[in-house]
Amino acid sequence: MAMAGLYRRVLPSPPAIDFSSNEGKASFLIFFFLKIRVYDVSFCFNYALTSCDCYFFLFFCTDFHLFLELQQLFLEAIQNGTMEGFFKLISYFQTQSEPAYCGLASLSMVLNALAIDPGRKWKGPWRWFDESMLDCCEPLEKVKAKGISFGKVVCLAHCAGAKVEAFRSNLSTIDDFRKHVMACTTSDDCHLISSYHRGLFKQTGSGHFSPIGGYHAEKDMALILDVARFKYPPHWVPVPLLWEAMNTIDEATGLHRGFMLVSKLHRAPALLYTLSCKHESWVSISKHLMDDLPVLLSSENVKDIKDVLTTLLSNLPPNFAEFIKWIAEVRRQEENGQKLSEEEKGRLAIKEEVLKQVQGTPLYKHVTSLLVSEDSVCQLKAETESSLTNVAASICCQGADIFAGRSGLSDRFCCRQTCVRCYRATGDNPATVVSGTVVNGNGEQGVDVLVPTSQAKTSCCSSGQNGCSPMHPGSNDVLTALLLALPPQTWSHIKDMKVLQEIENLVSAENLPPLLQEEILHLRGQFLLLKRCKDNKVEEDLAAPPF
Repeated sequence: MAMAGLYRRVLPSPPAIDFSSNEGKASFLIFFFLKIRVYDVSFCFNYALTSCDCYFFLFFCTDFHLFLELQQLFLEAIQNGTMEGFFKLISYFQTQSEPAYCGLASLSMVLNALAIDPGRKWKGPWRWFDESMLDCCEPLEKVKAKGISFGKVVCLAHCAGAKVEAFRSNLSTIDDFRKHVMACTTSDDCHLISSYHRGLFKQTGSGHFSPIGGYHAEKDMALILDVARFKYPPHWVPVPLLWEAMNTIDEATGLHRGFMLVSKLHRAPALLYTLSCKHESWVSISKHLMDDLPVLLSSENVKDIKDVLTTLLSNLPPNFAEFIKWIAEVRRQEENGQKLSEEEKGRLAIKEEVLKQVQGTPLYKHVTSLLVSEDSVCQLKAETESSLTNVAASICCQGADIFAGRSGLSDRFCCRQTCVRCYRATGDNPATVVSGTVVNGNGEQGVDVLVPTSQAKTSCCSSGQNGCSPMHPGSNDVLTALLLALPPQTWSHIKDMKVLQEIENLVSAENLPPLLQEEILHLRGQFLLLKRCKDNKVEEDLAAPPF
């Protein structure tokens, strides 16, 4: 089970006003006119020095005439509507924490601006994109030492759950680039990251990544929000020169640099299930599932569906439970009292519908039957399924971890009690909430997890809950989701044509309900991304994984 933390807070408004809201933009412009248009350069300089995250470096310059020109560029671009993306980006502007982290800083800045939930903790209980979170396609130590390539940044964006369109300069044109710059700067739901060579701007350094924050159409200039703020402030550059800087060769790969458009998917990338490459064993697990398993299935002994499933389940690597998980949602008890918010109830209802649809597939019945009848695969249950009592204990301990802000559980924290509650509001379906109380010397903290359940009656070996209802996600459905998500070519080595046709019908995404189909296709896309990473082919194929 994947435990999530907390994602952001809703800004109470009023009294506060979000900087990127319409009111916030208007307030910024009023401030700009009243203060900056006084042309008090010393004011700008002092304001820039005292602001903790100051974009007013855009306007400050010791050359008074250049200062006025920069101010005019900014105002005209706002008036022409080509600074819409600026306000979101500047709200999450960050400086790269390492000299070679420009790609990671640019991507984390854009992902946060798009409000994409990373689905895992950053620090304490908080879910938030940071450079340290972007560690799946390239080891951070390697990035720190040598930087990161264009293809690896694109891969990271895909893995983070974003929609990405990437273009190398030799496969695009300056006119296309200009159109994309215009599209992204007139909207706040798509951002453009440029990969370019600094030398063309007479700057020190070589390859660099930074987001584009705005565009001035008349002068054909783009605003680079340079994430190396310790080195250069944000700056306007001519688009033809920026294109020339992108149309260079990265010596590390021998390939052209380029640009990528990053936006948010129309739905959460994973509703209930997800593949993870955070565990160190993911390379061996993905290799087994995508390379070794097809060979095992080519055996003459595979004569029916039971043989297919037994071959697969009996040969799963020891840590496969770290590879596919079901996603739970953790919250502090005092934040919402005894009730679920409408947003929480909506998310829980979608998860429960996915679970219901998985349990309604013919493949699920085959998996359940095998888990019940075969002692040889009963060990899988210990890794993929827990009773709600065990889930409660796990949540309590993880609650101590995340709310203490520690990577491991401290001896100062302990779990006093756990319980399972069922909430029901008028006209609503019951919601299962597993709770625990974390205690230390200074007090206690209650934590909840919202557990998706279904009313399906099922059983599994050694569960001790034959026919129990409702059921939360466990070995039966997690394994079913894994089998459905395997790339279709996995089964192509089965020699018995009748068995091959039967398994292909069972795992066909076309036969699934629309909601489950989207979930499975997303998992298949994750499989293909992981394979690209494993095979070091992310530079060759920048497109989103085909389903």
